[in-house]
Amino acid sequence: MLRQHLQQKLLQKLSPQQIQFIKLLQVPTVALDSRIKEELEENPALEDLSLANMTEVPEEYPDKDADEQFSGEEPSVEFNVDDYLQNDDVKDYATSYDYNTDDDENPKDVPFAMQTSFFENLQAQLDLLPLSDQDYQIGKQLIGSLDDDGYLRRPILSLMDDLAFSQNVFVEEADILEVLKLVQGLDPAGIAARDLQECLLIQLRKKEPNKIVLKAIEIVEHHLDEFTRKHYDKLERSLQMNGSELKEAVQEILKLNPKPGDNNEVNSKQLQVIPDFHIRNNEGMLSLTLNGRNAPELRVSREYQELFSHYDQAAQKDKKMREAVQFVKQKLDSAKWFIDAIKQRQQTLLKTMNAIMHFQYAYFLSGDERNLKPMILKDIAEQIDMDISTVSRVANSKYVQTEFGTFLLKSFFSEAIQLESGEEVSNKEVKKILEECIGNEDKNNPLPDEKLTDILKERGYNIARRTVAKYREAMNIPVARLRREL
Repeated sequence: MLRQHLQQKLLQKLSPQQIQFIKLLQVPTVALDSRIKEELEENPALEDLSLANMTEVPEEYPDKDADEQFSGEEPSVEFNVDDYLQNDDVKDYATSYDYNTDDDENPKDVPFAMQTSFFENLQAQLDLLPLSDQDYQIGKQLIGSLDDDGYLRRPILSLMDDLAFSQNVFVEEADILEVLKLVQGLDPAGIAARDLQECLLIQLRKKEPNKIVLKAIEIVEHHLDEFTRKHYDKLERSLQMNGSELKEAVQEILKLNPKPGDNNEVNSKQLQVIPDFHIRNNEGMLSLTLNGRNAPELRVSREYQELFSHYDQAAQKDKKMREAVQFVKQKLDSAKWFIDAIKQRQQTLLKTMNAIMHFQYAYFLSGDERNLKPMILKDIAEQIDMDISTVSRVANSKYVQTEFGTFLLKSFFSEAIQLESGEEVSNKEVKKILEECIGNEDKNNPLPDEKLTDILKERGYNIARRTVAKYREAMNIPVARLRREL
């Protein structure tokens, strides 16, 4: 038997305006332009003052015949248009500028140089080879199967299936391997290799075959594991070479490109970093400005406001009239919400960055990472009286330009380490000292983690060896043995 009962629950739900604000807050400056253009295209009640004609809009209404089609005996609309206009003051609703913005930052299109892509360059070289129709199709399939590093990771048998199903070309494994050799002869050297060893060998075999190059080929072909692990003493014994000869052979290998596909070309997948803030040092006083791209000149369309008022003046409102009024109201509301979200985004960005700047004032004056204070998201959230998630959204996607470079806000947050004196310092200070110690070490006898731990303890940083190893790995610094040089 079914039993019915009532239950009350207190739930917290985000309003559409809050959701829109959250989405806009985490959008970086470089993507904000696209988001605004998208909203302008979807909502005709929203205008960009930088693009719109600033002259007064003439009073143009639909012609008489169009007006007459809205007359009828239907009851009037159920909401009061006057209340809507008076309460929200739609006529003067636009983004305000009572915050500090960077006047030097004008939205401009960034020019990109026209260049041939990596795959287009290979295809152009393939077109010049005297190939049969079948081999040409195999070559195209091979080039199209290369990854961004220029490697052929796809198995040959899979390529045979691809050619059969997509091109209706049936070939044997030997046919593909024969064309693969031709593709591997294209520029840049090392292209279409199936692994690192083959990539290095292709490049070495294109060089003039002198004594050093031949030794380098032997190292890569038969002793690659010892080379990558920097077991130079084993290489000297195996190859019967002295230290000077081995050093020349190793240098020859180090000149090679392990990723021939990554040929210093512009990666269209990468977003251009545009700073959201600028911090300037004016004789010891820091000033914060917001990138002008974060302050678009938006307003509610005057035409839509007048159209809304015009509909309200109609004596009778039939079904079509009510639908028209509801549509216009929806667009006006949406435009206002979007402008509100943009304004709130600007205020939140400035409020958060201003708190970070004052918390790390000594660092922004000097640029020395050792002046960074321990700071976590909670510290800033408490200062600006906002949720930690809000600070996290700002810190994870926004950049600030300083006299010392452009940095992600997230990089200014760090955990605290307590010194023997009881003072708390940022772990970035420890990382900076580790970086300096490793940078100044004798590369013939690099410092192991145990020695680095002892150096830190001598300076008052009581840190365990495993913590030193964790910091070293976070900075992408290999172990001592792999830092050794001849």
